[in-house]
Parts: sequence; C-alpha cells; structure tokens
Amino acid sequence: MSETAIFAISLGVTLLGLVISWGVARRRGAATGVRGAALSLVPIGAALTGVTGFFVDLVFDPEKWAGVVVLGLAVVLYLASGAMLARRSGGRGKAGSGDAAGASGKTRGGEPGGRRAASGKAPKGEVGGAQGADPEMAEIERILRDRGIS
Repeated sequence: MSETAIFAISLGVTLLGLVISWGVARRRGAATGVRGAALSLVPIGAALTGVTGFFVDLVFDPEKWAGVVVLGLAVVLYLASGAMLARRSGGRGKAGSGDAAGASGKTRGGEPGGRRAASGKAPKGEVGGAQGADPEMAEIERILRDRGIS
C-alpha cells in the first residue's frame, strides 16, 4: 500500500474521531471530549512517523509473518527450557539436601558431629542451652534445624 493511501486513510480516521469527540464534549463535558481528541490524533501521528507503514507492511508481508512465528517459537523454547531446568534442579535439591548431609555425618555447618562440636556448648534454644526452656521443645527445634526446616 502506498504512503499516500496510508496518509489519506489515517487523515480520514482522525477527522472522523475529532468530529465524534466534539459531539461527546458537548454531551459529557470537556474532559471527555479532550480525551477523545487525543485518541483521535493517534492515527495521523502514526502515519506521519511511519509507524502505520510498518504495521501495514507487517500485515501484508508473509516473510515478516514467518519472522514473527520464528520469534514466537524462540520464546516458547526458552520458556520450556527454563521449566525443564527448574524441574531438574528441584528434583536434585529435594533428594540431596537432607539425605546427603545425614549420610556423610556432617551437618549444615559442615562440621562433623553437629554444632556442639566446635564450642562444646549448646546454642540457645537447644537442650541444655537456655535455662527454663522446655527440653522437649528444644529437642524438636534442634531436629527441625538439622533437617533444614526452620
């Protein structure tokens, strides 16, 4: 489609929109009319900047549609690979987080024998750590912490 035809169509749509906006402004107020006028100026502005020509070429050119399809396929493949990687790392994270640490005898801090091995004292909240604390709750908290649940 030629640029002259695109400009003529855009000018016609703009003029029609301005006439409708004038009528709306009389019925509903100036603010609504001004908003309509702003939207009515978009087609002629797009034609003058060449944006309309780009979209007309895009719609009627099969080569550009093929490019759009290829870009869409690239996005779908990228998202699918992200889902596959998340599934793979999620499966390993569950099996490797608690079982491997328990099997090697090392705890979260990497010390054999737990957190007491370094200082000989129990941290606050563990059995024997805080005076007056319920020893059963402290034991449960320690077990949960050792398993990575906080």
